[in-house]
Amino acid sequence: MIHVELIADPDLGGFTARLPDIPAYGEGETEAEAIADLKEARQGYVETFGLEDA
Repeated sequence: MIHVELIADPDLGGFTARLPDIPAYGEGETEAEAIADLKEARQGYVETFGLEDA
């Protein structure tokens, strides 16, 4: 199970999604968009640093 933290931006709107264990973030107008963006960021992290660091 992967723990995703969702952070709402009350000033600008939208959401940030983050993984506490790796420096990967996603942003979007909705929670679903932020999570989809986070999935892409996570994939880029794994491709760059490997699964051992994820």
